[in-house]
Amino acid sequence: MNQQQLKEKIVQVIDENKVGILATVKGNKPHSRYMTFFNDNLTLYTPTNKETHKAEEVEENPNVHILLGYQGEGLNDEFVEISGKVTIRDDQNLKEELWNERMGKWLDGPNDPEYVVLEIKPDHIRLMNSENNPPLDLDL
Repeated sequence: MNQQQLKEKIVQVIDENKVGILATVKGNKPHSRYMTFFNDNLTLYTPTNKETHKAEEVEENPNVHILLGYQGEGLNDEFVEISGKVTIRDDQNLKEELWNERMGKWLDGPNDPEYVVLEIKPDHIRLMNSENNPPLDLDL
């Protein structure tokens, strides 16, 4: 698989699997939780409340790890591993673009002053369990 095909496959896995695991670092130990991710040319975005542990953790250490994919069917389930750095964004246009009513459980709306978006710029992406291939690393 060449790099363009690999990128296309990675984008497909990301786009088909909006919910994944975000791992941050807290006290030199990993701390993981499920999050919803939005993809824009391999930059990932996930909405959150700025008063959460994850927001505090990425302010202290912006390095994160994300898992997306794997449907639980077995060894041939494709998934991606993404390592990257987070920037906390308070961009109103971005917040409105990502807002949906299900987020109302945690936030009052797209204008809620505690609503922020975590922007993850990857520095490493690996496709796992793809068509009997070994792990495949995308050149970034």
